[in-house]
Amino acid sequence: MTTQLTDAALAVQLMDLTSLNSNDSAATIQALVASIKPNLGIPAAVCVYSEFVDDAKLALAERELSYVKVATVTNFPSGNSELSEVINETLIAIERGADEIDLVLPYQALIAGDEATALEYVRASKECCPEHVQLKVIIESGALKTAQLITLATEIAIAGGADFVKTSTGKVAINATLEATEVMLSTIKKSPRVVGFKAAGGVKTVMDASNYLQLATDIMGESYLNPSTFRFGASSLLADVYAVLNDAS
Repeated sequence: MTTQLTDAALAVQLMDLTSLNSNDSAATIQALVASIKPNLGIPAAVCVYSEFVDDAKLALAERELSYVKVATVTNFPSGNSELSEVINETLIAIERGADEIDLVLPYQALIAGDEATALEYVRASKECCPEHVQLKVIIESGALKTAQLITLATEIAIAGGADFVKTSTGKVAINATLEATEVMLSTIKKSPRVVGFKAAGGVKTVMDASNYLQLATDIMGESYLNPSTFRFGASSLLADVYAVLNDAS
């Protein structure tokens, strides 16, 4: 198997197949789930707005894919909601059946020097999550810009109990980059506990995915490349991955 094929097959398994558009509907989510081709690989999760968690669960169940996780977002995308609102969002999402919560860190507060608020949002969100629900914290690395702030945000996410640290919302000018990923993974590596990483926004092709997989292998080791510790948040990546795998089959 060529490296491209190996990476394509792996990328599907590590994917949070995502639809977070303002015009999403139940039909959009059904189409998202319908785009999964089990013969070519099954993603780790689908990521949708909270009001569509039920639709995603039903669509997955109809295709006998109930083991695929359903993720949703909170404090999204600006990171500016009141903490009480974020907690409410989180509890409702969990009640709807969300398996994973992708929380946007109050990154603008952090840029302004307010570390305490950022930490409070992560801790409070983590406290809402029962054992089976994972918390991914989106630090919005493209807005943080500097390695120092990206490091700090990653450290705060870890200190607050994040199961994963995620690069981006996909809603700003600069989303996932290899430079930010290197900083984040190097910070995660220093953690005394296992913390996952998620690259989101801008990972569109198998070649893009390969670069992230290689970097993660170099820093964290090959065993890190499994759905419990590494994810891609993507919408268009699936089509390219399937095209590569389909051509090879």
